[in-house]
Amino acid sequence: MDFGFSLSNNQGMEDVQDVLSLARRAEELGFDSVWASEHVFNTSYVYDRIGNRPYYEPLAILSYVAATTSKVLLGTSVLVIPYHNPIKLAKTAATLDVMSGGRLVLGIGVGVIEQEMEAMGVPFAERGAFTDEAIAVMKELWSQEDPSFQGRFSSFSGMKFSPKPVQQPNIPLVIGGASRAAIRRAARAGNGWHPTAMPPEDLSQAMRYLHERTAAVGRDSSEVPVSISIPMGEGREGRFSLGNDPAEIVQNARAFEELGVRRIVVSPNTRNAAEMLPTMEMLASEVMPAFR
Repeated sequence: MDFGFSLSNNQGMEDVQDVLSLARRAEELGFDSVWASEHVFNTSYVYDRIGNRPYYEPLAILSYVAATTSKVLLGTSVLVIPYHNPIKLAKTAATLDVMSGGRLVLGIGVGVIEQEMEAMGVPFAERGAFTDEAIAVMKELWSQEDPSFQGRFSSFSGMKFSPKPVQQPNIPLVIGGASRAAIRRAARAGNGWHPTAMPPEDLSQAMRYLHERTAAVGRDSSEVPVSISIPMGEGREGRFSLGNDPAEIVQNARAFEELGVRRIVVSPNTRNAAEMLPTMEMLASEVMPAFR
């Protein structure tokens, strides 16, 4: 099982250099991937967590990281697709994939904060339909020499699109979300499923549904591997945590490994930069070796 690390761009860290430096150290310590999250406004539960503190844009963060690392995968956990024009996002993502030598993984989701989504221009009730079409648009642009698409939200033809991503036929699209709609989207169109903070017993049931839906659409379950984003610290009702003690973390991570989870993305769940590096080093020296 692989281990990724959240760069904590969503935790309100005042000095962006504290966020950026985590990526280089994660690569040195042997994490397979680093991940950045997305919201545009500090509202709802985001405001409750960080108030007016900075929430840094994920693709900008990962562009910098691409230039300062050489091996680690660059993931989003997750981009809220209705906040993006899918044609422009396809261009940005393909450019980042080329810049990084084919290291981008796009975790994507439909979003949950209605006020923020309305401000970004997509009606909340249409977010699922918008996301489904956006996935098709991006795949068309990335893979076809002469892309053409006629849809409800996007239409184009007769124009070239470049650059194409290094990864073909498309940049891996990992579908976030724990709902049955998200699982069906992953089974139908994703290159993976990426829920957040689900207890192992709930994840086990959800994975059974995922395997049912992949079979129903004629895909093998191996085409839709499962990764999960999990915070450290104390858990709470409806939100699982790995804990803090290395032995507890190993025990909890082992439960996910036994279910067939391919990757755990660990969030340190703190904005204290002084705690970040020791946490990463503990994971690398006392947790990750148990899975290799």
